[in-house]
Amino acid sequence: MIGSFKKTDIALFAAWVVACVATLGSLYLSEILGYEPCKLCWFQRILMYPLTLLLGIAYFRGDSGIRRYVMPLAIIGGAIAAYHFIIQRIHAAAKAAAQTSTSCGRVSCEQDYLNWFDFITIPFLALIAFILIIAAMGYIMRQEKKSAQGEVQAKELA
Repeated sequence: MIGSFKKTDIALFAAWVVACVATLGSLYLSEILGYEPCKLCWFQRILMYPLTLLLGIAYFRGDSGIRRYVMPLAIIGGAIAAYHFIIQRIHAAAKAAAQTSTSCGRVSCEQDYLNWFDFITIPFLALIAFILIIAAMGYIMRQEKKSAQGEVQAKELA
């Protein structure tokens, strides 16, 4: 069964699973455990939740062209998650963010609800999810480029 799938289909499915796990995880943390998201968490959610729908629809339709729409969302979301992680981990960055108060709302962005092994936090998990989605889309882009080059070479030989 797995042999009938293209590698790009598997990458698309993997990206969709990552987006689903990230979405369900964020909903679990806020709705079940009662953790209130900060402003940066909301921005990350705004960028992750549509990826669940976009990647799911693209996988079931076999549309790898979705990468054009997924990549910007994932890159921006990853940048916000990286900034959020830096605010939590680097004291000087947290101090600067608190003084300008542009990035954090009612709930402090420094709030550390989850901290495994002293570095795995909620923004870190979001960053990893965005990176995995970017990697899957990059893989799809490379595979399509190789396929297109192969077709051009085949036409030249014919």
